[in-house]
Amino acid sequence: MNSNSSHSLTIIDRSTINISGVNKIESFDKEEFLLETVMGYMNIKGEALEMIKLDTIEGKVVIKGKINSLVYLENIKKKNNDENFFAKLFK
Repeated sequence: MNSNSSHSLTIIDRSTINISGVNKIESFDKEEFLLETVMGYMNIKGEALEMIKLDTIEGKVVIKGKINSLVYLENIKKKNNDENFFAKLFK
């Protein structure tokens, strides 16, 4: 999605989150987003979450809703273990 290596994150009033440096959106629904950023995977949890802007060229995403948590995930193995990781993450 993004060839730029810059990453930034802005949360406004716990209801809007602007993220740059997004490489890929792994999964999302109204309660959780899993994004691959240039700084690693990011997991956002909340209520009534929705993606209101997606710029695949610039690697920017804007999400609205009630933001309850945001975590950068470490040590994620690619390819062969993707299915196992995501199965455990979304139990």
